[in-house]
Amino acid sequence: MEAPVSTLPESADWQKSSYSSQGNNCVELSADGSGRVLLRESEAPGTVLASGPERLRALLTLASNVNL
Repeated sequence: MEAPVSTLPESADWQKSSYSSQGNNCVELSADGSGRVLLRESEAPGTVLASGPERLRALLTLASNVNL
C-alpha cells in the first residue's frame, strides 16, 4: 500500500460492499481519477489510503486464499 492521502478528491464516490451491514463497520473504496484506488474505514473516514489497482488485487487475492 502507498502512503495515506493528504487531500481527497471532492467528488469521491465511496462504495461499500453489499456484504457489509448497514452500520459503520466496513471498508469503503473509491477511485481518485488518476488510477489510484482509495480505501477508508467507515468508522474513521478521515484516514484514507491509496493503492494501485494491481497491489489491491494482489492483497485481495491473498486474503481470499487464507484459511481463517
